[in-house]
Amino acid sequence: MLSFLYARQSGLDDPVRLRRAESTRRVLSLKLNHNRDVDRIHGNGINTLDIEVIDGRYMLSGGSDGVIVIYDLENNSKKPQYTCKAICTVGRSSRHVHKFSVETVQWYPHDTGMFVSSSFDKTMKVWDTETLKPAEEFQFDGNVYCHHMSPVARRHSLVAGVFSDQTKPSACELVNVSLTGHRGEILSVRWSPRYDHILATASTDSRVRIWDVRRASGSLFTLDQHNGDKSKVSSEAVNTAHNGRVNGLCFTADGLHLLSTGTDDRMRLWNSGTGENTLVNYGKVVNESRKGLKFTVSRGCSPEFVFVPCGSSVAVYGLHSGELITMLRGHYNNVDCCEFHPDYQELYSGGKDCNILAWVPVLRQPGIEDDETNSKRGGTQAAINPAFEDAWSSDED
Repeated sequence: MLSFLYARQSGLDDPVRLRRAESTRRVLSLKLNHNRDVDRIHGNGINTLDIEVIDGRYMLSGGSDGVIVIYDLENNSKKPQYTCKAICTVGRSSRHVHKFSVETVQWYPHDTGMFVSSSFDKTMKVWDTETLKPAEEFQFDGNVYCHHMSPVARRHSLVAGVFSDQTKPSACELVNVSLTGHRGEILSVRWSPRYDHILATASTDSRVRIWDVRRASGSLFTLDQHNGDKSKVSSEAVNTAHNGRVNGLCFTADGLHLLSTGTDDRMRLWNSGTGENTLVNYGKVVNESRKGLKFTVSRGCSPEFVFVPCGSSVAVYGLHSGELITMLRGHYNNVDCCEFHPDYQELYSGGKDCNILAWVPVLRQPGIEDDETNSKRGGTQAAINPAFEDAWSSDED
């Protein structure tokens, strides 16, 4: 740390290099924080989490019990041991509560006064945060598996939602626009954080399609795990992203790459501009979810990391290396979702055990240099990977 500070002060290093190095160190030292609890409100499994980006203070959760909860993540007590309190709840006693499982909750990207939820009760609701009443409600013909709002859109406020519909199983609704192309139910949808008109969808037909919503005639392209090499595929596997249901999507923060997960126990990294499979090998990524899987990537690190539910644990991988860094263990049942807090490099995970766990970086001990410190990765003792140190030293950004 002192060497980074000296290099920055003397003008030898860009200030952003120190920030990235410290962010990386913090992610590598994530462990379950026994001094921080999150109020246990849900009576059934937790399917989805979202932290708002305006203040980085409030977190949404949605569960299989149909309940939606808003938590305050700030430590108002100023004590080392504290609980993130549930400050608002749309519970079973509310006449506006979802009748069945809430699959996705998301804050409006530009204002905490609004959030959107979608459910197996075939509705998607736009909520007023102050009143906890729906300002708008959309009724669909099938279960809503997932929805997403663009984090960068300024010229539109489209909400992309995917649902099951026996008459139109390939439909992806954007309020009044249908994008048709999949041959099975769509389980996940994500807007690009780079372009406000680019959208990705994942389906039970083993395909991932990239769309430009300005043209509804068809998708731009379909991701192919074999990169067009016909000698490696059968006729049934042409232009498939996975060899099973594709149930998870996540863009990197810069929007240059897209991650997908499937029930073939594989995770793949794609070039989002060309659709090319980068062939990063993450090994076997156990995926037991029959619905959409909510996973996330780090931001501000060098290199970046992927956090993906894996049974009752959260697996942490190097984004571009494919290396399994650690397994974060603490849940008593399967993990269904995780959310990264980029301001503090913290991770929150929710699972079928009805718990939300906080994974927090180990504090740096005063007076100890980086090169003399071994990081604890999720409870397992290990030295910082030399490859990461090389990445820091070669980082020109």
